[in-house]
Amino acid sequence: MNNELQQRCRGINLVVFDFDGVFTDNRVLTLEDGREAVFCSRADGFGLAAAREVGLKLLVLSKEVNPVVGARCRKLGIESIQGCDDKAHRLRQEVESHGITLAETAYLGNDINDIPCLELVGLPACVADSWPEVFPHCHYVTERRGGEGAVREFCELLVTARRQGLRRE
Repeated sequence: MNNELQQRCRGINLVVFDFDGVFTDNRVLTLEDGREAVFCSRADGFGLAAAREVGLKLLVLSKEVNPVVGARCRKLGIESIQGCDDKAHRLRQEVESHGITLAETAYLGNDINDIPCLELVGLPACVADSWPEVFPHCHYVTERRGGEGAVREFCELLVTARRQGLRRE
């Protein structure tokens, strides 16, 4: 990890995630009765737990309103906000309500509706299989694809930087 990325990571207090394409592999299984199912990585739970242990606040912002988002976030112990047509506006509100700045916020996304949020935060990041227009807006791109442990990878990056910073202080 280069020095600039390490400094950005150390300054983060809130980590915000998109859901579809970040926690999931961006596919949806639609059952005949209309219910939906998605594939997520169980490994992400370990990364989220480690992030919580070092004091990071976690939040999911999703444009979709889908019971699967709420169910997965409840299981992982993450606050989720669904139905965000203007994610950047909601991100600003959440940052203010947590008493932190946008510079202290990281955002992990994957698609063009995440770009306004990526442009606001101190550590904009995306998953490896993000839509091409997203990459120029990010300071970090995970090696893993969405739904395949990208959330854990990003959390571990932040946790490692924070722990290294604490050892030096």
